Amino acid sequence: MNFSPGPSFDALPLPGLMLDAENRLVGVNDAAELWLNLSRRTALGHRLDDEMIQSRLRIDPPICPLTDRVRQAQGALGLPRVRFDLGDRSGGHQPRFGDIHLGPAPEALPGGVTVLIAPTEPAERMEPGHAARKAARQAIGMAEMLAHEIKNPLAGIRGAAQLLSMNVAEEDREFTELIVEESRRIVALLDQVERFGDTTAPDMRAVNLHDILERARRSAELGFARNVEVITEYDPSLPDALGDDDQLMQVALNLLKNATEALTRGQAEGAGGRTIRIRSFYDGALRVDRSAAAPQGRLLPLQVEIEDDGPGIPEGIAAQIFEPFVSGRENGTGLGLALVSKIVTDHGGWLRVDSRPGRTVFRISLPKA
Repeated sequence: MNFSPGPSFDALPLPGLMLDAENRLVGVNDAAELWLNLSRRTALGHRLDDEMIQSRLRIDPPICPLTDRVRQAQGALGLPRVRFDLGDRSGGHQPRFGDIHLGPAPEALPGGVTVLIAPTEPAERMEPGHAARKAARQAIGMAEMLAHEIKNPLAGIRGAAQLLSMNVAEEDREFTELIVEESRRIVALLDQVERFGDTTAPDMRAVNLHDILERARRSAELGFARNVEVITEYDPSLPDALGDDDQLMQVALNLLKNATEALTRGQAEGAGGRTIRIRSFYDGALRVDRSAAAPQGRLLPLQVEIEDDGPGIPEGIAAQIFEPFVSGRENGTGLGLALVSKIVTDHGGWLRVDSRPGRTVFRISLPKA
């Protein structure tokens, strides 16, 4: 049957599916493609319970039995907290949750059923940009206060400790050296806070993402990532991105450092894993910020993924991972990922993370130049 759900279905802000009388997919809107990580071109014509769809999307409890009840009653039906396991590149599945609402499809599709999904994930996981804006408001005032009220007296403390070290006995010198070293660490933390609080707009121009990623990789391998294996999988046809070279370099370095720290933590816990993958590819279907005024949304086709095979993000902080001062590492500042989220948002891009033990992937989506 040749059936098209129409532009109004595609423009719905909620993920939506449309099934025919045989439970074959005849409609997958834009929001569903993005949220379910399911290609419309691949999915259409398949039943939700056939092998191909099951390899990419598993729904628990299954909704096909519910569609019969909708057809019999010719009424709506809702089901809360449904689990959607989304297939990933490694052959595993990532869980997501949402409330579903089923109802009869338009008359042009006899026996059809419309399925709408209301995601119940935390807002920060669905809309990292929102988390970044909230985090920026929280940190900007703190950045100004810390920079002015702490840095100056701290420099005096460090200078005094260095003078004292010239006149103390050898056995006591370790204490002055500790003061100097800890003072430097605090200054480094304040520098991070200042960078996060910086509201200067990015200097947007055409940039080569592979040049940025290669510089970041080389810097990481010479420093903090020298004990891990970094593998690159670049799409050589990727066009230039629209972005700020320096800020995107900071994003790449922060994500590589985060991945390295996760691997180090996993090895200390006996979880194994010592590989980071940097991947680039083109996805012309990814659009965000759809609205009534712009139903097609904003195109973000350039994709960069940084993946590690460490232990994954600790469950207790997964929902707040992009907020400042939230860290899964002992003595961590919790500013690295918050800064990444802020920069990507300032670029008009999209940031998401999928994590489970053995595989964590941060994915950045950016516009073309």
